[in-house]
Amino acid sequence: MKKDGSEKKIRKYRRYPFFNIGTLLFGTVFIYMVITAFTYLTQKHITSYEVMKGTITGNYRFQALSLRTEEVVNATQSGSVRYFEREGSKTSAGSVVCAINETGAQDPALLQDFSLSQQDADRLRDTIASFTINYDRNTFQKVYDLKAGVDGAISEIIENSSADYTDVRNQCTAPDSGFVVYKIDGYENLTEDQLSADLFDQTKYDADNLRSQKNVAAGRPLFKLITEESWALYFPLDEKLMTELADTEKIRFRFMKDNETFAAPFAIIQNGEEYFGKISMDNSLVRYAADRFLEIELVMNKKTGLKIPSSSIVERSFYRIPEEYAIKNRDTDQEIVLKVESFAGDGSSTVAYVTANVYAHEDKEYLIDAKLLNDGDYIQMEDSVKRIQIQDKDMQTLHGVYNINKGYAVFREITVIDENEEYCIVESNNIYGLAAYDYIVLNASEVTDEQIVY
Repeated sequence: MKKDGSEKKIRKYRRYPFFNIGTLLFGTVFIYMVITAFTYLTQKHITSYEVMKGTITGNYRFQALSLRTEEVVNATQSGSVRYFEREGSKTSAGSVVCAINETGAQDPALLQDFSLSQQDADRLRDTIASFTINYDRNTFQKVYDLKAGVDGAISEIIENSSADYTDVRNQCTAPDSGFVVYKIDGYENLTEDQLSADLFDQTKYDADNLRSQKNVAAGRPLFKLITEESWALYFPLDEKLMTELADTEKIRFRFMKDNETFAAPFAIIQNGEEYFGKISMDNSLVRYAADRFLEIELVMNKKTGLKIPSSSIVERSFYRIPEEYAIKNRDTDQEIVLKVESFAGDGSSTVAYVTANVYAHEDKEYLIDAKLLNDGDYIQMEDSVKRIQIQDKDMQTLHGVYNINKGYAVFREITVIDENEEYCIVESNNIYGLAAYDYIVLNASEVTDEQIVY
């Protein structure tokens, strides 16, 4: 057969076995990744918390009950009612507060030439904006208070812009000077010796806004006057706060409504087995005359330190070791060495040097982990025949947290100087404790001592 140059040569390539060093390495890496991913997805993850300096605020907030000298003014006849005075305003005796039209119709004289100035518009806008910011669906009654408030503001604007106001029939005047209020709630004649915890239950509180009524019957409440400048705020006390305030004669507090802070005389009132705080006021009633309950915050002398969550705190047991029986580490104060004599079941003894972390050093004693020693062991003094026996009575319980700066849980003692339900303030500047920017376990129940934390 004749061959030419176009003929191609077919070469057979060498086939390598499937199992070689490349597939072995790839398979090893793949298996490692699968195991790592499985371990990560199935293991319990530990949440950390960064320690920061701070204080506890809002620790003592209350819905305080306001009691004043109040006088309810009733209508002398029936008819449609229109109010002129703004709620909370101060009026003098004989001043016109409202008017009643016995025909049940609105007086057209009051609706003539109505105009809204920029100042009036700003006032209405601020009223609505304040309601919007502080809206709470659990206190829907305030929607009706808003409506009545806007109606009253418009009535006042009409009064000021109407030249025929002096011709209004059946004017209702204030019998005494005082602050005008249009809500009645049954607390008008309440005295401090009638206080009980049930009165502070907001879900049971109900108030009628008189300005929402278009018609009034003779003998029914028309408006209310607060006739004295002196008034008082009351709030319930628990045993802890009562002890803290036992010697307090004057207290600083803040109205959360407008963030105004006051200092006023303080006293503790006892009714049966219940205790209440009383703040006596003789000024600023014009700001809060329309409110029966006012949210206040006691401005206490709060202590500053390291702020940590209460869930991070755990209790641990430690042995107290006199410092003369410890061999100090020259490189660090957080570690000592102990010469320990232990006994076996057959009565034989062994002596070994044990390295122990120091969790506290106070009153010339070191506190070390109780797990390092057993009841009945002896601690020998170096270069001496003196020794002491370890007993359970030498054990002490400390409160602390688990520090995880090094990737594993290390117990650190804390000293709590202030606390509430969620957070604690602890002392800083302790070489055996915490420092700012340390990381601790958020929930101490999730870890054990020296557990590696991912």
